[in-house]
Amino acid sequence: MTQDELPLSLVVFAYNEESNVPTALPEILEWLRARRGGYQLIFVDDGSTDSTRARAEQALQGDSRCVVLSHGRNAGIGAALKTGVRAASFDWVTFLPCDGQIPVREIGKLTAVVTQEHSAARVVFSVYRLRDDGARRKLLSAGVRGLIRAVHGVALRSDGPYLFRRELFHPDVLESDTFFLNFEFPIRMLRAGVEHATVTIECVPRLSGRSKSTGLGRIVGVARDLLALKLRLLREPKHVSV
Repeated sequence: MTQDELPLSLVVFAYNEESNVPTALPEILEWLRARRGGYQLIFVDDGSTDSTRARAEQALQGDSRCVVLSHGRNAGIGAALKTGVRAASFDWVTFLPCDGQIPVREIGKLTAVVTQEHSAARVVFSVYRLRDDGARRKLLSAGVRGLIRAVHGVALRSDGPYLFRRELFHPDVLESDTFFLNFEFPIRMLRAGVEHATVTIECVPRLSGRSKSTGLGRIVGVARDLLALKLRLLREPKHVSV
C-alpha cells in the first residue's frame, strides 16, 4: 500500500474562522479527492459565533464523505478533536486546524511512514521545520518540553498534527478539552511504549486572523495540567492508561 492508498479520516476543526474556511476547506478536499484511498473529512465547528459553520457546509455540500459537526459553545481544541474521532470511520486518523498554517500536503509525510514496508509505527508525530513565532513562543515551547520531561520522564517531540490508529485514542479517558490534549495523548503514547515515529513538516503563516492559542501565561496552566495528569495516571488501571 502506498501513502495515497491509506484510508484516512481527517478531522478539521475551527473556531471563528469564517474568513479562512472558503480557502482552506476546498484545498483540503481537493487533496483528499486526489488520493486513491478512501477518505472521510470531519469538520468540527467549535461553537463559532460567526458564519464558520455555514461556510463549511457550503464548501463541503454534495460530498457524502464529508460531515459538519458543531458544538453549542466553544469547548476547546481537545473537545473538537474528541468529537471528530468519535465520528471517524477509518482505522487511521489525523487532524488539521482550519487556519491554513499547515498545508494539507504535509499530511502525506505522516501517511508515508505507516505505509512503508515493515513499519511498526502506530502513531506518527510531527515537528515544524521552521516556525517563526518569535522568542516568546520558542521560550514557551522549551519550557513546556522541560516540564514534560521533569514530570512524566518522557522526551516529547510533537508540534503539529499527528497520525494515529483510532483504537489508541479513547475520548472518554482523555480528560482535557483544551489544547492540553495535544500533550496528554502523546505523553500517554510515550509512557505506554507505543511504537511511534516523528517527521518534519512545513508551517506557513495563517491565511488571516490571529492565533487563539498563544501567550506566556499558558505555561502556568500547562504545568498545572501536567501535574494533574500525573496524578490521574497513577490512579488509573493499567488497561486504560493509554
